[in-house]
Amino acid sequence: MSDQLSKTRAGGRHRAKKSFGQNFLVDSRIIERIVNELAPRADETIVEIGAGQGALTSHVARRAGKLFAVEFDRDLVPVLRDKFAAQENLTVVEADALEVEFCRLIEPAETARVVANLPYNISTAILQRLIAQRACLPEMFLMLQREVAERVVAAPGASGRGFLSVLVEAYCEADILFDVAPEAFRPVPKVWSTVVRLSARPQINFENEDLMWQTVSAGFAQRRKTIFNNLRAASPDLRTRIEEAGGAEQILFQSDIALQRRAETLTLDEWTRLVAALS
Repeated sequence: MSDQLSKTRAGGRHRAKKSFGQNFLVDSRIIERIVNELAPRADETIVEIGAGQGALTSHVARRAGKLFAVEFDRDLVPVLRDKFAAQENLTVVEADALEVEFCRLIEPAETARVVANLPYNISTAILQRLIAQRACLPEMFLMLQREVAERVVAAPGASGRGFLSVLVEAYCEADILFDVAPEAFRPVPKVWSTVVRLSARPQINFENEDLMWQTVSAGFAQRRKTIFNNLRAASPDLRTRIEEAGGAEQILFQSDIALQRRAETLTLDEWTRLVAALS
């Protein structure tokens, strides 16, 4: 264990809460690497999600023009506010990241970049919420469980390909930056983590965005089944729409997708064609 890890552990006064999925990043080398990748500028706004004990916060605050540090743990919020009381460009926000309207939070700034060490237990839900607000969050640097990160970047045909993979591909350019060993955290998790960068793509206009994600979700409902069988077993609303379009076999034929294909093999373009056949 490095000296930095020992000092951080000895000085910590907060016991991580399992219910919050807390694993605090304490390795100074990893913190420095994340900050260097983020490269905060004096003319921009940064949002940190899951500020924790402020290890990353202090480094970002020194370089960013403005920093919003979002923390849900009510025991940590006063600690952060006391620690950074003299940091005029930093605002500690006590809030659940799953409920924050980030575009309103950062006003009057038009955009902000995000850095986050996401709790493992809600990382997928937060990621989907961030993507939904990508208009004001054009770039994100996220620490994820490595398994989740692999799903984020999974290409068509990869075993980890799923709803999240298609969602990210549709709206973002995703890059894996580096892996982080469990020993970089306290408490030490059982799994590795990975830092990924998501950069929002130019606005993509699907013919029917809600229908797009309803269809993708149905396609992945049972991974062992074919796309044909999953569409036939879709929710009542979607199934009605499929039947009105001529049935699952017809829309797949119209989209040039073989009946025996599984959802993880479909490209984004094929999903788009499939939804067009339903529209």
